[in-house]
Amino acid sequence: MNFFKNALAGTLAFGASLAPLHAAEDTIKVGVLHSLSGTMAISETTLKDTMLMLIADQNAKGGVLGKQLEAVVVDPASDWPLFAEKTRELLTVEGVDVIFGAWTSVSRKSALPVLEELNGLMFYPVQYEGEESSKNVFYTGAAPNQQAIPATDYFLDELGVEKFALLGTDYVYPRTTNNILESYLMSKGVAKDDIFVNYTPFGHSDWSKIVSDVVALGADGKKVGVISTINGDANIGFYKELAAAGVSADDIPVVAFSVGEEELSGLDTANLVGHLAAWNYFQSADTEINAEFVKKWKAFAGEERVTNDPMEAHVIGFNMYVKAVEAAGSTDVDAVRAAMYGIEVPNLTGGMAKMLPNHHLTKPVLIGEIQDDGQFDIISQTAEVPGDAWTDFLPESAVLKSDWATLGCGMYNTETSTCVQIQSNY
Repeated sequence: MNFFKNALAGTLAFGASLAPLHAAEDTIKVGVLHSLSGTMAISETTLKDTMLMLIADQNAKGGVLGKQLEAVVVDPASDWPLFAEKTRELLTVEGVDVIFGAWTSVSRKSALPVLEELNGLMFYPVQYEGEESSKNVFYTGAAPNQQAIPATDYFLDELGVEKFALLGTDYVYPRTTNNILESYLMSKGVAKDDIFVNYTPFGHSDWSKIVSDVVALGADGKKVGVISTINGDANIGFYKELAAAGVSADDIPVVAFSVGEEELSGLDTANLVGHLAAWNYFQSADTEINAEFVKKWKAFAGEERVTNDPMEAHVIGFNMYVKAVEAAGSTDVDAVRAAMYGIEVPNLTGGMAKMLPNHHLTKPVLIGEIQDDGQFDIISQTAEVPGDAWTDFLPESAVLKSDWATLGCGMYNTETSTCVQIQSNY
């Protein structure tokens, strides 16, 4: 009995001794939640490196609130349930003040309940399907109205595409995005029979049958286009099969939402010239601020390394976080959240990114054409478009709005004037 009393007393004393040390910490801990192994490492490792560069650069400027920033890096290993476990580890064991991370929507949705339970704060840097607005997440990538819808319009209006192949990896982002696009295309007069939808697992490698099916869509002479929500290293096999089948961008153009400079750096792009991607940033953006960023990145990571859209989203999110912490005078999550609304920072394409009350950004929409050097020629660019958390093209979502600043709700039904607490697809 005395043993247990002594053990308990020692534990309490140890815990008490830790408390003032933690309170007196002179660092701001930044969690970095990106897959460094597994199928998504091809895309996410660069985002980890981006965060390390941003943190080092901010520390060289003196940190934030007189404190240095400390990166706490974990590897969820492209294992979706592990994102929840690693999020909990970052918040409870490591005691991070903020998290930058996730790529796929399934990984974000895995982390979401832990963030909401523990009132953590995460900046999510990748284009996604929308249909979500959590008070614990700032979505710095594109919503569908900032990528998928404008890209589809480009196919319809500029390329005269009449039949659509919607090819995606089998998880929530491609399925929800394609549901939105099917509804949008039919509202534009495209027949349901002229829309082919197919899903494949992460890491899928045998694309011969799917490419054959896409080619067969054009047997009636109608112009076919592919809208790709294929994620990760499965893209390598897809584009190789297109080339092997002799499919050029003139024959069947592809516009990708998850293929950027990083993914193309692992491919022979000679046969991909002319295919497209829709993002909010390309390395080829001709602005002074982007030239400085690319130069800094190559000096940090290596001359052969490229920049891409999710990197810019992390740059924007990080710079907004720094401004919000300075405005709040604290890293307290609730104080930082309140300070985020309306914050503006420069993007890398020459405009300004503004954080909206729905936790989404204003972003320009860019269409880029693949060049033989793996870069993109920007052939279309809009002014800044406000991100919409809830699409207008699904009936159940068209009545919803998100406004955390004044309504304190991410899912407000404008017909019933009520706040729904349960998230869609969650």
